[in-house]
Amino acid sequence: MTRTMRATRIGLLAGAALVLSAAGALAQGTYTIGISNTVQGNGWREEMICAMKAQALASGKVAKLNIAHRNTDAAGQSEDIRNLISAGVNAIVVNPADPSGINAALKEATDKGIVVIAVDQAVTEPSAYIISNNQEQYAYLGAKWLFQQMGGKGDVVYMRGAAGASADSDRDKGFKKALAEFPDVKVAQEVFTGWQQDQGKQQILDFIATGTPFNGIWTSGIDNVIVDALVESGATMVPVVGADNAGFVGQLNNVQGFTGAAVTNPGSIGAAGVKLAVDILDGKKPEEKVVLVEPQLWENATAEGKAKLKAAADPSLSPEWPVSIMIPGWTDYTKEQIVACKGPGE
Repeated sequence: MTRTMRATRIGLLAGAALVLSAAGALAQGTYTIGISNTVQGNGWREEMICAMKAQALASGKVAKLNIAHRNTDAAGQSEDIRNLISAGVNAIVVNPADPSGINAALKEATDKGIVVIAVDQAVTEPSAYIISNNQEQYAYLGAKWLFQQMGGKGDVVYMRGAAGASADSDRDKGFKKALAEFPDVKVAQEVFTGWQQDQGKQQILDFIATGTPFNGIWTSGIDNVIVDALVESGATMVPVVGADNAGFVGQLNNVQGFTGAAVTNPGSIGAAGVKLAVDILDGKKPEEKVVLVEPQLWENATAEGKAKLKAAADPSLSPEWPVSIMIPGWTDYTKEQIVACKGPGE
């Protein structure tokens, strides 16, 4: 994450909270919070939206969510943000399409006294707050584990996210940091999946069809369909790294002969953004502008890792939803509330 200010890091399960200044809160149910998201049809983003709704409802302080949720680019998101400004929201929680492409719109919001929180990915507008999963560390942990499983040599398929997204850029830094530590590991193919499952599955099937040898696959969260492709094509079951999506965690527990690792990347970071927005509106400003949630790695190559995966598994969730549906210290809702996906007034 490229940002001049120092980032505060918190552990996913540690439940540590920001040090907040004391101030009085407004009456319950008085805030209107705008949400801006630019990817539809992706399970992670759908969980993020549901987490935002659940947190807003559980807080008791949000009267309404104004949600702009569509597939668009930075220009379209800037338009959405300006519409939220015109609607008179108190805060905007945004998952940015581009780290700098929406800066002008964000600055217009903060100039009008609107609190702006970027979640999941960084923005470079200094007036915005950021609460994000540590994307660079996400990639580094998974890639390092994968290269070790490959015996420190061989060919890896590198399946990235969306080109230009700051989360993808940060993950690329982490992946390449690990790659530099294993000079005998080479990238056999590098593709952008756009974080779309159908696209990612077709890409790996096309690559398998070429007959090019490979020894491992790193994915940017498009994971269970990659395992499906290996099984369906009869390809060798090489180690695969993905995210903590419910479907992939299930495969790590149940697919015979399959070795892999899930790196936590909770979609509930969206709820943390809503909580931070409410805290700031209540006068409780954090000491730092950037907060990073640290990932964990759960693998099925050891007894300890298998125990963690078994404990984390939740087959009741959508296969594309991360099993980390809550972040201690940052979310107040129940599982029933996030699954219901209902916000204030719904």
